[in-house]
Amino acid sequence: MKLINKLMPTGRRSLLFGVHQFIWHPWTVYRAWVYLYGRPTFKEISCIIIHDWGYWFCPNMDDEQGQKHPQTGAQIAMKLFGEKYFWLVLLHSRHYAKQFDYEPSKLCWADKLSILYDPKQFYLFRARLSGEIEEYRKNAEQWIPLIVSDRIWFDWIREKFIKLAKEKKADAVPYMNKKAQ
Repeated sequence: MKLINKLMPTGRRSLLFGVHQFIWHPWTVYRAWVYLYGRPTFKEISCIIIHDWGYWFCPNMDDEQGQKHPQTGAQIAMKLFGEKYFWLVLLHSRHYAKQFDYEPSKLCWADKLSILYDPKQFYLFRARLSGEIEEYRKNAEQWIPLIVSDRIWFDWIREKFIKLAKEKKADAVPYMNKKAQ
């Protein structure tokens, strides 16, 4: 198992066939962007596509290394489109927004709302296949016990993410708010 995790860390599995699958996830983020802001520009679409590429080498999704995943996409955006798009990608992370004392970017809210366009069974299939669901469930266990089904957990996190995106509040998801712990 250790060799498989080394060759295929969770972040890479996520991008290849998991929650952040490199074709499906950008499509749902694009749909959420259209819902929130209207049609994105070519540069914004490019940022939607690359924003999670930094997960490629991450052994986990939400640990210290996983929190740094926006750096890769942000650096690509900077080289291609300039500083404005660097910040669009970097600040899709509420972690970085808080660190730099900035508001999260529009991409943050579209990213969170993308769960609205992700069918429950398809999301759960990908999350189980990549192994991400174990980490996500463990992170949320203070608010939703591990003994409840993945389907109930999905309904809970979906509601939280939709609220987060629509209200544009960086602390709407309890485990992302250090004060809630």
